[in-house]
Amino acid sequence: MCGIVGIISTQQTELNKIEQATKLLSKRGPDFQHSIIFDGIALGHARLSIIDTSEAANQPFSDKTNRYTLVFNGEIYNYKALRAELEQQGIDFLTQSDTEVLLNLYVKYGKACLEKLNGFFAFAVYDKQEKSLFIARDRLGIKPLIYYFDGETFVFASELQAICKFDIEKKIDKVSLFNYLQFNYIPSNNSMLLNVKKLNPGSFVFIEDILEIKKITETEYYCIPYTDKETLQKTASNYEKSKTMLYELMHESVEKRLVADVPVGTFLSGGVDSSIISLIAKKYKSDLNTFSIGFKDEPFFDETHYANAVAKKIGSKHHVFSLTNAEMFAQLDEILDAMDEPFADSSAIAVYLLSKYTKKQVTVALSGDGADELFSGYNKHAAEFKARNLGIKEQFVKMGFPLWKLLPKSRNNKFTNLNRQFYKFSLGSNLSNKDRYWLWASIINEEKANYLLKEELIFNPQRLSDTAFEYKKRKEELLKYIRKEGDLNDVLYTDTKMVLTNDMLRKVDAMSMANGLEVRVPFLDHKVVNFAFNLPRAFKINESMKKKILQDAFREELPQEVYNRPKHGFEVPLLSWFRNELRSTIDNDLLSQPFIEAQGIFNPIAIKELKKQLYSKNPEDTAATVWAIIVFNKWWRKYLNGEW
Repeated sequence: MCGIVGIISTQQTELNKIEQATKLLSKRGPDFQHSIIFDGIALGHARLSIIDTSEAANQPFSDKTNRYTLVFNGEIYNYKALRAELEQQGIDFLTQSDTEVLLNLYVKYGKACLEKLNGFFAFAVYDKQEKSLFIARDRLGIKPLIYYFDGETFVFASELQAICKFDIEKKIDKVSLFNYLQFNYIPSNNSMLLNVKKLNPGSFVFIEDILEIKKITETEYYCIPYTDKETLQKTASNYEKSKTMLYELMHESVEKRLVADVPVGTFLSGGVDSSIISLIAKKYKSDLNTFSIGFKDEPFFDETHYANAVAKKIGSKHHVFSLTNAEMFAQLDEILDAMDEPFADSSAIAVYLLSKYTKKQVTVALSGDGADELFSGYNKHAAEFKARNLGIKEQFVKMGFPLWKLLPKSRNNKFTNLNRQFYKFSLGSNLSNKDRYWLWASIINEEKANYLLKEELIFNPQRLSDTAFEYKKRKEELLKYIRKEGDLNDVLYTDTKMVLTNDMLRKVDAMSMANGLEVRVPFLDHKVVNFAFNLPRAFKINESMKKKILQDAFREELPQEVYNRPKHGFEVPLLSWFRNELRSTIDNDLLSQPFIEAQGIFNPIAIKELKKQLYSKNPEDTAATVWAIIVFNKWWRKYLNGEW
């Protein structure tokens, strides 16, 4: 696990910045940083040593002829089998690393090597003889890879801050900002800056001649296979067989991800997903260490008793990091500094702190990410099922819209959170499948997001702007898998493409790598993903259970209380912070009227109203939106120097 960066430029002064850009990635790769400058191209690598920790495996890594040079972020889990295959063809190796296997695989097979890889990765190979560059990203987008192209200069990196080290145009993408306010993250393949794109999962870019780049074209090499509804219905009688297959696939996936030359543990929240990963890992690793985080001052958010029960059941050595609000707040600035692009999923705070304390014990941790999207684990999935299968209770909630609208709503306690959920359900149950998905994926709706901005970027009836057309185009692209006659698998497929990649995986990668911790995700082995999308909806969710097949497959081996707990999420007590420790930041700094007016991005009246509601008895989801603006303004001040 590492950080990579590269630049193609005719300006030697730009190529010479590669060393500084590489150093900016040192938290991702604290063990070794190095860069190489060629004719017209420079490559840099920051290494976190996991497999073959010797100096011989450092990068940038070149083959014996020095024709090919690789920079690589990630792990190839089947590298030993691939190495044996290459050795049978007469290829000799100088290291025990998966890096050398990957480079030789590319030399041998070119872009076809991607089909052979089982792992998570972002890498680039430069061919000095052909003057070509090949960059690729893993199938599910577990590892990040972003790039900038302005018609002449091409830059790629693991993080935006490395790209910003070069002389690039830094101009806000207004549609990305609008999306960010809606979702608290930016959907692929866009970023907060124009001309900076995220390489799509399962895609590669091949530049034939770095001396004459005409355009950048992404080519997809993997797409999640999505079986049609009719075929799924034919498999509906094979539940027991499917359950056994899932059980075996998960064991195979976890076992592969325990391979390392450094200490390995697991995250254990006490939810079904992380419990399954920890359960399986303990079978292959008798001295397994498991890790969870708790909130001393916020019992509503603290779920460590579930993790303790699982750890006791499986016999792991469990570590609980129970933090006070003051302890978390004291680390907030370093957490914000770890966000090179605005990202406001507040659970990133908990992931950062969990990663920070876990790193003191191990260098690699396995997590349960991905299961909710594949097998239908979110509360919104249960709501979607009910919206499509309205019973008496659902009809009552739908009709109660006027009441839910009046009652206080927030995520901060059981009663107000229930009102919030009832209100959102009653809104969504009257919408089309696509419109309901967009509503339930959003923190705030389009009208509220538009009101927050100084300019009416999207919905000004007097001016149908290019921005509005671009927003509509991106929205249609994101929603293209939600069909009018489709079932809930459409929602899961869209979540996997949109939410998983841009929210969940980005969060885990950014927060863990900021602490030099590698996090592996067994549920996202592509064999497991392919299997999951060949299962009918009925195997995943019904009127009484989410993640049905996953829960049933491991039911006999986990504590019963894991199955009877509500879905809570990895949330942190933002509202409490904003009314206490962070109030000065809101009132006197990043959301103060002088700052907002001088910045010229947000509507001062809307910000004033937002703060008023935040401090009221009915805050609704204002805490999430306030956090989004704090994160954005902190980023804006750091990266754009006050320029809009």
